[in-house]
Parts: sequence; structure tokens; C-alpha cells
Amino acid sequence: MLLEILPKPTVIAVLLDSKGPAFAAQLQNLDVAAHTLGRQTVVVKAASDSELDTAFTTILQSAAGALFVGSSALFVGRRRDLVVFAAAHGLPASYDGRDFVELGGLMSYGSSARDAYRRGGTYVGRILKGEKPRELPIELSSKLDLVINIATAKALGLDVPRHLLAQATEVIE
Repeated sequence: MLLEILPKPTVIAVLLDSKGPAFAAQLQNLDVAAHTLGRQTVVVKAASDSELDTAFTTILQSAAGALFVGSSALFVGRRRDLVVFAAAHGLPASYDGRDFVELGGLMSYGSSARDAYRRGGTYVGRILKGEKPRELPIELSSKLDLVINIATAKALGLDVPRHLLAQATEVIE
């Protein structure tokens, strides 16, 4: 979805947590998507606070015109730094959680936290009614949220297509 807002030749820096549980899947999906869409990406790995600080420099040196931040507990913990970094360098950035967008990030697309909490409550209810936790099925989130920060888009000089705004779960003014 980030690609729909960016000019075509833009190189995209992709920040991934190399020690995160989703790393291998994110890297594989990235390769497929970049090839399919004909976009050049620069993968930047960070698995600790010090590596993340170094990653900022690497992203700047890559001359990327946009940033995609993968899913990571490390990145959630440093979300303010990531959003400030992107804003300070005029990088349109996409994240996996709405918290980043609420802090001023451009957009996020990821699992709905509300849906996850609701599902958690359902599990608790089933356990309280006597079901054994080990017998409960593992459920993946089926609801995804697209959150777009229009003020950030305007500050970056980007036009968000109407169809993307129509698909958004929330548009932050």
C-alpha cells in the first residue's frame, strides 16, 4: 500500500529484526513482493538498540526514498525514535501497527489489536468455563487495520489516492 503513494523509481529501505520470530517470513515475502512489483529494496537488519542506531545511518546512506518497518517488539519499543527519524529525513514510512501512525508515522497495515484483545477475552471465557488451554485451537488474526495519517502525508508532499483512503480503517487528520 505504501507503493501506491510513492513515485515509481523510489528505493525502499526495509528495516527487519533479524532475531525476531517473523524475520524469515518477512524476508521471503519481501523478496517476492519486490520482484513482482519491480521495486528495488535495501534490507537493513537490527536486533538490538545499538544495531537500530546503526541501522538509521545505513538507511540514510542507502539513499532510500521510503522506509518499511517490519514487525518487531524492538521496533514497537522504539516506535517514537523510528517515527521521529522518518520525519526528520522526509521518509514516507509504513509500519505494522497503528501506534506508529498515532505518533505521526505515515501509515500502518497490520493485525488489529482490538481484534486480538477480543479474541484473548474469548479464550479466557472458554478457560473459565472449563476448557483446557492446551485443547484450544491457535487462531491467527483475520482482521487487519489500515491507518493513514493525512497530516503526515501532506507534510511529506504526498497525495493519498481516494481508493486507499476508502479502504482505511482509520484516517488520522
